[in-house]
Order: sequence, then structure tokens, then C-alpha cells
Amino acid sequence: MAGHSKWANIQHRKGRQDEKRGRIFSRLAREITVAAKLGGGDPAFNPRLRLAIDKAKSVNMPSDNIERAIKKGTGELEGVSYETVRYEGYGPGGVPIIVECMTDNKTRTVAEVRHAFSKHGGNLGSEGSVAFQFKHCGQIVLAPGADEDRVMEVALEAGAEDVITQEDGSIEVITAPYNDLTTVKEALERAGFKVEFAETVMKPLNETEVAGEDAVKFRKLLDMLDNLDDVQEVYTAAILPDE
Repeated sequence: MAGHSKWANIQHRKGRQDEKRGRIFSRLAREITVAAKLGGGDPAFNPRLRLAIDKAKSVNMPSDNIERAIKKGTGELEGVSYETVRYEGYGPGGVPIIVECMTDNKTRTVAEVRHAFSKHGGNLGSEGSVAFQFKHCGQIVLAPGADEDRVMEVALEAGAEDVITQEDGSIEVITAPYNDLTTVKEALERAGFKVEFAETVMKPLNETEVAGEDAVKFRKLLDMLDNLDDVQEVYTAAILPDE
């Protein structure tokens, strides 16, 4: 979720993951299965799968769960066939939102997403209605305290597009999705940096502060979307006040 403090947002996200570990495992298993289906079951040759496995390990997902999800993707085990769908819309105040889902029933999923938008003052839009306001990219975040010059040197040499030091002291590294993301992440780790967050995201090109009643509704909308089983990620250009 967009915000003033990248570091605070990462910490908040980790806290929410701890609270909802079972749901997180389910979402990660879907991502691993789809990644293996699209690019094969060997993470050495499938950067999307490698990222998904790294993310699963970061939240202590059991190795058996990871292997089972890979085998479902490669067809070695029978499993539900998921497809990736993206919904676009506007939250309270007209601020754009992108909702990425993996589902075995698009009719059910779009009905649930539309209901969440309408219940909390948003509007579900058509395909392409807000995607142009976001950039599909890799995002790496390092905690405050890392050596900015050294991070920049390592990241840019490994193929990063940009390195941004935030007001809170955290460092954000932007890359192309998947291949470059894994390459830069691994280069930073080899250089001794601890990567707190590394994912392919839809990064808003511009952010908008949302306050008052709109902020209350916006947070309820995000929470409702986040609680839907088919939703994998929610991206928004909204900057919301601290809870």
C-alpha cells in the first residue's frame, strides 16, 4: 500500500501476514503453482517461481507445502487450475486501485470484488481504466541504516533502474520485473545487505493523500478486499493516515 514511510508500510505488512498466516500460505501456494505452470518447476530457470519460493520461505511456509504447490503446477500432482485476473477501479475520493486475483471461478471473484467496491464508496472500472497510472516493476526495500552509496553502486551495477532514499531512511530499489529483480536482490544480499522486501508490484506513478471519512471508507475497502480468498495483492495510489 502506498504511504509516506516505505519502512512503516513493510513492517505493517509483515504484521498483517503474521496475523493471517493460514491465508498467506494459501495465496503463496497459488502463486507458486501458477509460476511453476507458466515457467516450469526449476527455480533456477524460473525467476517468478524463485521469487515466490523466497517469499514463502520468508514467512516460514513448510517445505512440503512448497514442493506440493510446485508439483501441482507441473502436473505431477492433481490440483485446481487457477488463472490470474486483474480488476481496476477507484476508491473513495477517486483514488485508483488495482486488485490482482488468482481464481478458478471468475464469475464468483468479480462479484465479490464489485461488492467490496460498492459497499465502501468505490467503483469497479473497466480494464485499462487505471492501470496506466501504475508501473509494473520490481521493488526492493532495505531498512533504514543501510549505506546509501554502496547500495546504489551494487544495485545499479546489477541492473537496477533507480535507487530512492525515503524520508524515513529506508532505501527503495526499482528494477524491471522478475529476472532483473532476482538478479539485483541476490547482488545486494551477496554484498551483505539484508533485503526486507522484494516483489514484483504495480507501483503508483503518483500518490494522493486521503483523509477524513474517505480515509475511513478506503481502509475498510482495502481490508475487505484483502480478506477475499481469491485476492492475491491490492495496489493503490492512496496515502492514508497512520492507524
